[in-house]
Amino acid sequence: MTVIVMRDRFKHAILTALADNEIVRILDCATLHSTSVNEVIRHTGISHSTAYRKIKWMLEEGLLSTEKISITDDGKKFSLFRSTLKSIVTKYDQGKIIVQVEYNINVVERTAERLFSLSSD
Repeated sequence: MTVIVMRDRFKHAILTALADNEIVRILDCATLHSTSVNEVIRHTGISHSTAYRKIKWMLEEGLLSTEKISITDDGKKFSLFRSTLKSIVTKYDQGKIIVQVEYNINVVERTAERLFSLSSD
């Protein structure tokens, strides 16, 4: 199901993301399955600093969602994240910018599951 984005900040973030080839490649990596920053770097060839900076921005803007935080055997923390959007359609019509999105259902469902599991304790 597609919905029209009404919040200006989210709409702007989506348009900014679509104009950035590296962010589009990050979205491609994180749409179908959760992924780590290292996997994104390996699959896209984006530099470490750029990948971390853009992923941080995408998390802040709601384009990515953290699915899991894990700690390795040697004590290092890493996150797995996933795109919150499955598809995006943009349209410019007589001065109006219309952005329609289809949410990545798995991310929405997991967020709801976590929310309800926290409230039931």
